[in-house]
Amino acid sequence: MSAAVLGGMASQGAVAQAEPLPSWNAGPVKQSIVDFVDRVTKEGGADFVPPDRRIATFDNDGTLWAEQPIYFQVAFAIDQVKALAPGHPEWKDKQPFKGIIEGDIKAVMASGEKGVLEIMAATHTGMTTEEFTKTVTDWIATARHPRFDKAYTDLVYKPMLELLGFLRSKGFKTFIVSGGGIEFMRPWTEKTYGIPPEQVVGSSGVVKFEMGPDGKPVLMKEAKVEFIDDGPGKPVGINRFIGRRPIFAFGNSDGDQQMLEWTAAEEGPRFMGLVHHTDAEREWAYDRQSHIGKLDKALDEAQSKGWTVVDMKRDWGRVFAFEP
Repeated sequence: MSAAVLGGMASQGAVAQAEPLPSWNAGPVKQSIVDFVDRVTKEGGADFVPPDRRIATFDNDGTLWAEQPIYFQVAFAIDQVKALAPGHPEWKDKQPFKGIIEGDIKAVMASGEKGVLEIMAATHTGMTTEEFTKTVTDWIATARHPRFDKAYTDLVYKPMLELLGFLRSKGFKTFIVSGGGIEFMRPWTEKTYGIPPEQVVGSSGVVKFEMGPDGKPVLMKEAKVEFIDDGPGKPVGINRFIGRRPIFAFGNSDGDQQMLEWTAAEEGPRFMGLVHHTDAEREWAYDRQSHIGKLDKALDEAQSKGWTVVDMKRDWGRVFAFEP
């Protein structure tokens, strides 16, 4: 084979390798992302942003992985209740535990926020942080999603994985800023998203330093809420744990609205994005009326202020990596 042919093949390979976001369909949404990243990383350009200020924040549920039919952390807690039930005979007559044991999810959901908090207290506390991490890791490795019969970590969005990698290749530091529990997410986010534990911001419960029976120090999880990283709590969490305002932020619901507003509020180039779930065939279609991941006021603001809205059905060539 001639050197010219080899050179042409190498050149074509380099072009293919350099193509960003291959699971995103060509169009204004993909182009807006690529154009923004090009502008803020072009040295000498009017919109150049130094690497130390290239902060990108992402919601988790419904933004980086699926969130239907219930939040995956709630699915984890429900499975934990089932596993612990033999040691708690009193749960047979007490909601929401009775509903979980009997498989009556409607009764569980009818218990509302109070019921969810009871489930979380029963399954997320009274143990060390190391014990909880092992419980989460074991569940992630074995639990299956009810619709797809896949591991929950297979329900991550391939286009968003590509976006995270693309941003990091351009000098961005990527963070999760989620209403989910920080200690639920940290055990698996680095393997799944390439985001290390110290770059995960989430809701948290109180932990207490104690000396264990073996004389070694432990952190015990208590049944007290310390911080809710959702809605207006997200900018607070960003300020507390990151210390820099993001220039790039992505969410999917009204719970992310304030994070995007906080990102947009400072001068200079800013990117605000929302994932709009519009694909009932490959994933789900929901927004304003949904009890999970409700997208209503944030969608109106996105449309009025020109934020980027990803139409899942239109803009994503693939949703999950396991798709043919």
